Amino acid sequence: MSSTPTPETSARERLLALADEFYDQFDSGDVPTMELPTRTKTNIEYDEDERVWVYGDRTSTRSAKTVSGAQKLLKVIYTIDFLADQLDQDRSSTLRELYYLSESWELDPAQFTSQDESNQLIEDLEIVSDVRREEFHMRPEESGAKVMGPLRLREQTNRGDREIHCQHDVGQGGYQIPNDPDTIEFLDNDAAFVLCVETGGMRDRLVENGFDDEYDALVVHLGGQPARATRRLTKRLHDELGLEVVVFTDGDPWSYRIYGSVAYGSIKSAHLSKHLATPDAQFVGVQPEDIVEYDLPTDPLADSDINALQSELDDPRFQSDYWEEQIELQLEIDKKSEQQALASYGLDFVTDTYLPERLSAMGVV
Repeated sequence: MSSTPTPETSARERLLALADEFYDQFDSGDVPTMELPTRTKTNIEYDEDERVWVYGDRTSTRSAKTVSGAQKLLKVIYTIDFLADQLDQDRSSTLRELYYLSESWELDPAQFTSQDESNQLIEDLEIVSDVRREEFHMRPEESGAKVMGPLRLREQTNRGDREIHCQHDVGQGGYQIPNDPDTIEFLDNDAAFVLCVETGGMRDRLVENGFDDEYDALVVHLGGQPARATRRLTKRLHDELGLEVVVFTDGDPWSYRIYGSVAYGSIKSAHLSKHLATPDAQFVGVQPEDIVEYDLPTDPLADSDINALQSELDDPRFQSDYWEEQIELQLEIDKKSEQQALASYGLDFVTDTYLPERLSAMGVV
């Protein structure tokens, strides 16, 4: 009886199956091709049922009929060969290393001219194989995102499994999210909800004030636009542990898009929305309404801010009475504000007053 393939075996088999397709095309006398969704903003659609961004029906074809097309497919073959060997040896590498490693490849046309090119090729392989890059054992540079809160887990590492409590077994910095959160097994938790926080300063304030302990919150540092690993872990905490997810950001249009990427996915990673997006995630603030109610310190909106807000009024992710009211209010007051502006009422205001009141009004605590 054959055993169930591991994720790594499956990833390797799918990659080699792609290479086999090219060989079969050659063998039958056809020009090798590879079909991909057109990766442009005009081919991104909002799936109303799933509430996430996905690719549309438009596709483009990479063909060896042209010199440039043949070079792209050559790079695909070399990359598949490298990834298959990497998986066979149970090794891993970074996206940056792949770019430099290509310089040692035998044929000059197979080498990458930039890291953007190698990054995009890895994304292409994710799409056509339906395998995430983490299963290729490819990782970005460290994102540094961390978790603090009442959660005990088991993490698989190349030095063996280890059990960690994300409060008792870590320092003030918290537990660092691994590149592939699917290597984590949740053992037990006393968490009431997940609080995703945009800035490191606010994350540190919440931890220093003991917010995670007092409210049984899992505080996840987003670190600005959140990395894939951060969004994947957040989705797993929601889906597998049944925890509500709330997102706490600055009060500006770019921060609202950070919330949007957690909740609905991003255009860049539309092919991974089913793995990364948490559509039930809620926005806790800073709201334009808060800027007015608390008379927070502010900066005027730049032209780029105004354009972004107006764009969000037409963005399917923000098509609700709540967001329409908040965005129109922000355009009216012509102001934006940061999370740290809440400190104008004292260092304890955010944990003693602002978040408890907002989360209570939302039914989270």
